[in-house]
Amino acid sequence: MTAALVAGLLAGYGIAVPVGAVATYLVSLTARTSLRTGVCAALGVATADGLYALVAALGGSALAAALQPVLVPLRWASGLVLIALAVRGATAAVRHYRSPRHAAAARQTPPSPARAYLGLLGITLLNPTTVIYFAALVLGSRAAQAVLPLEQGVFVLAAFVASASWQVLLAGGGALLGRALTGRRGQLVTALLSSAVILGLAVRMLMSPARPEIQ
Repeated sequence: MTAALVAGLLAGYGIAVPVGAVATYLVSLTARTSLRTGVCAALGVATADGLYALVAALGGSALAAALQPVLVPLRWASGLVLIALAVRGATAAVRHYRSPRHAAAARQTPPSPARAYLGLLGITLLNPTTVIYFAALVLGSRAAQAVLPLEQGVFVLAAFVASASWQVLLAGGGALLGRALTGRRGQLVTALLSSAVILGLAVRMLMSPARPEIQ
């Protein structure tokens, strides 16, 4: 049981800690909205990681093999969604900077926590390499004896908790960033930088289809 707990925690942090496009968008979203919205978005990412850990624990190598034919289309879909987010974020930042009234109206109607949760859940689910990552870990831990269902549950729960703790930490950083940069120019600069990072990571993902993309 302890081994499954430790393995799940390590697996969750292993997939969550490297900062990629999704994590960058999470920080940017929290900085533009609120800590509550950011935490809900963070839990959306963690839920996707937990679901993939569950699927991997139950399916193992069969699921990894089944995903292989659609790996490239899913990677392109994920990359295009991230590019769209980057372009939308940059366009909105410039528009809000040029039009203070429009910016004030936009700040009054931020994305709801539920919408943020579902949005980040969907974006993270588009990344098929997450399930392959968990499948490899599960298969590597299965030596001669089968894994008990309880141990599988502990592994999945630990992976979810590890991912959630890190994503919430990122959201907290985004909230602090938002409080520190309250001026119009500061918001514009951080939004453009965030969009540039997301765009660069998405392009790198599309240009390197054989390399697993981090969150």
